[in-house]
Amino acid sequence: MPHETPLIATIVVGLSLAFLFGAIAQRLRASPLVGYLLAGVALGPRTPGFVADQTIASELAEVGIILLMFGVGLHFSLKDLWSVRKIAIPGAVVQIFVATLLGVGLSHYLGWQLGAGIIMGLALSVASTVVLLRAMQARRLLNTERGRIAVGWLIVEDIAMVLTLVLLPALLPLFGVTTTDVAANNAENFDLLRTFAVTVLQIAAFVALMLIAGRRVIPWILHYAAHTGSRELFRLAVLAIALGTAFGAAKLFGVSFALGAFFAGMILSESTLSQQAASETLPLRDAFAVLFFISVGMLFDPAILLRDPLAVVTTLTIVIVGKSVAAYGIVRAFGYPATTALTISVSLAQIGEFSFILAGLGVTLGVLPDLGRELVLAGAIGSIMLNPLLFFVLDRYEEKLAKREQASATPVPAPPVKIETTKLQDHAILIGYGRVGFPIGGMLQQRGLPMYVIDENDDIVNKLKEKKVEAVAGNGVALLKFANVQQARCLLVAIPDSFEAGQIVAQARASNAELPIIARGHSDAEVTHLKACGANIVIQGSQEIADAMAARVP
Repeated sequence: MPHETPLIATIVVGLSLAFLFGAIAQRLRASPLVGYLLAGVALGPRTPGFVADQTIASELAEVGIILLMFGVGLHFSLKDLWSVRKIAIPGAVVQIFVATLLGVGLSHYLGWQLGAGIIMGLALSVASTVVLLRAMQARRLLNTERGRIAVGWLIVEDIAMVLTLVLLPALLPLFGVTTTDVAANNAENFDLLRTFAVTVLQIAAFVALMLIAGRRVIPWILHYAAHTGSRELFRLAVLAIALGTAFGAAKLFGVSFALGAFFAGMILSESTLSQQAASETLPLRDAFAVLFFISVGMLFDPAILLRDPLAVVTTLTIVIVGKSVAAYGIVRAFGYPATTALTISVSLAQIGEFSFILAGLGVTLGVLPDLGRELVLAGAIGSIMLNPLLFFVLDRYEEKLAKREQASATPVPAPPVKIETTKLQDHAILIGYGRVGFPIGGMLQQRGLPMYVIDENDDIVNKLKEKKVEAVAGNGVALLKFANVQQARCLLVAIPDSFEAGQIVAQARASNAELPIIARGHSDAEVTHLKACGANIVIQGSQEIADAMAARVP
């Protein structure tokens, strides 16, 4: 049996290098994304040493995109998507048009034909799904108005690119490509109106199928898996729904993997098991998202920075400045506040997976020169690296704006929420208000014990606030410092992630050596880990159930 295959080597070496470079980037106070991209450059064919399989890496990256869009769909609804149609549809269309014009300008400067400029502009117009969603998730913006607009905008861009990829061969005569081979291979596609109509009908058929049949079948499958009592079968059902729907959408309807997975998640969001489904896909989603950035880095040729530096800078300027200014103007023109416009602008100031596909197709069809594909890759690498920096600047700007407006007693549109340390004393700190935390909270309220809750779900936190319970939305590791640990009665850690729970326990123990800490665990290893971090008691679900049942034996 061989001990090395391209698939295993790509995954193992890729993730290992990504961890190493990502840790170094984090240490230098840069985004780990920079490290992941550099790991891909190191694994690429244009740098010395081990070369990973680019085809396998790209397919693994597609899995990451599918899981990421499925996760977004789980937190989205058709109502949310419909609510932003008036800004998302015209906004995306106008921004694509502006970016295409800028691409035509770049092609004129480089001496290319009009067709090459149009393809270049279209490739520079569409944002990366992975980069945008990770940035939104990191700032907890997906469930806000800004997040809904960004996701709706992304979906419109996705549909536009699907239409472009299908129609491009039929448009070749307009671009002056009339070679015999191309004409022979694409003769049936020259009827432009017929091709466009078929593509639109395919997309409409897929959406209709998901809304009619999918709304019944997909939740039923998940509920059936849940009632089997097997966590493995439930997890497998979630993955089968996400990957199967995406694959079927692409093969049967010509829809992109990302769009198919998004609709599957959105349909499943109506199920009461959607939160559990989201948590089950989270580890795989994060791992495969890293592989996406590695695959991008592998495509990059660093030598282009020396061969055509001015063209690279111009391309990057179109992506970061041109698209951002266009998006900002569009959002402001629809009457949205400056903070919303800036967030949308920054989130779209990068390019990704569809850009590579479109540029590659343009080169294959003989419309776009090889330099065009290299510039698209350079623009993607540069914009993805700079995007976290742009968000950092935006965050600092919003903080200053909030302070300035607070000082002048003028309301700020959509300001970032400032969290202050609670004044509660002798209170219980409850981390996680899900399946385990909810009954704990109910018992604490029955006893009249003051409670401070930290949970990542905005809806849960808002409902607790309506009941006059002090609660904050976000990550427990980051927000524990506001819980007044020094004067708390106890800490209850009810989240399922033992790694994050261990960080919370260790942080609390460092702040209060005498604090009683109670945590939950799923295995003996987790119990040992949490106790080593400083927990006094770790409740293991299976063991507690076994003890309770054994105690009731007659």
